[in-house]
Amino acid sequence: MEELEIFISKKEGASTPTYATRLSSGMDLCAFLDKPITIMPSERALIPTGISISIPEGYEAEIRPRSGLAYEHGITVLNTPGTIDADYRGEVRVILINLSTVPFTIRNGDRIAQMIIKNIVKVRWKEVLSLPETERGSGGFGSTGLR
Repeated sequence: MEELEIFISKKEGASTPTYATRLSSGMDLCAFLDKPITIMPSERALIPTGISISIPEGYEAEIRPRSGLAYEHGITVLNTPGTIDADYRGEVRVILINLSTVPFTIRNGDRIAQMIIKNIVKVRWKEVLSLPETERGSGGFGSTGLR
């Protein structure tokens, strides 16, 4: 498994993202709050983590929901996956939304999302008059397996 060194700057008391298990692909991100934040049903909140990171060129960080929060409480990352570009140096913050019918409170140190570091491939577009044919063709939503 490839390892990558990434610089991190943390506010005092902020948690370093960590892998829950040896084979976890995502690192847990924790809330860094002065006081709890309650997210009402259908509301969203921008939750700080207290960390800033320096992602190397050719990589990005993706911010994804935690499955337990999503399933048990209806809390998810609004812009899933959120992207942190290699040239961003500000604080990592997570947009959470409450899709449940009850208020949900986030407290300092709560695990709120997971972060995955991914390689980036740059696209070089080549304009053509027609695209190569495939079995699916240009069928839209729900069209696979209908032919």
